[in-house]
Formats: sequence, C-alpha cells, structure tokens
Amino acid sequence: QVQLVESGGGLVQAGGSLRLSCAASGFIFSLYTMGWYRQAPGKERELVARLFNSGSTNYAGSVKGRFTISRDNAKNTLYLQMNSLKPEDTAVYYCNVRTSVNEAHWGQGTQVTVSS
Repeated sequence: QVQLVESGGGLVQAGGSLRLSCAASGFIFSLYTMGWYRQAPGKERELVARLFNSGSTNYAGSVKGRFTISRDNAKNTLYLQMNSLKPEDTAVYYCNVRTSVNEAHWGQGTQVTVSS
C-alpha cells in the first residue's frame, strides 16, 4: 500500500526558508518520478516541482530559482527546500507519485503559511 507522509510545513516570515519532507513507503521509491504540488485557498492544485527518476527536474516558473527538489533513495524520502518565501507561496503542499497510468497517490498535505 502506497503511503506518502509530508512534514516540515509551518508559519514563516516573507524571505524565510522551510524544508518539506515526504516519507514514502509501499513502492520502490527510486524507480518513480516524484512531485510536489500545492493548493492555495480557492485555487486549483498546481505543480510546484517534479524530480524524475533520471535525476532531471522541472519547476513551476513562480518558484524557479527559489525552490529545490531532491530525494534520498536510501531513506525513501523526497524533499523540497524553499527559500526566499513569499506570501503567495502560502498553500497546502502535497507529495505525489504516479505508480501507473491510472494510479496517482497523494499525501495528506502540509500547510505552509508565509506572512508579509
């Protein structure tokens, strides 16, 4: 059974940093592309960053240069280092893996709030 558990969210002032973690289990972590998404109140869930099993990455334009996605395959953990945070980064952040064409899995989310 696939499980994704996010942690590391919180309240931070604008310009600050946070590191999110996603502990994964129930699948061979190193084989899959992993992603971070976020959903702000009243908005649709959006892709923040994706890390392919090849090691390549892509980022939403709004976070490029500020956020870094990484993984530790030995610990089955995905990370999102967030620097220079802005109030518009406030959202619930979710970890995601798609284990097949028809199976996308999500964590419960972790709240990030950036005060101005």
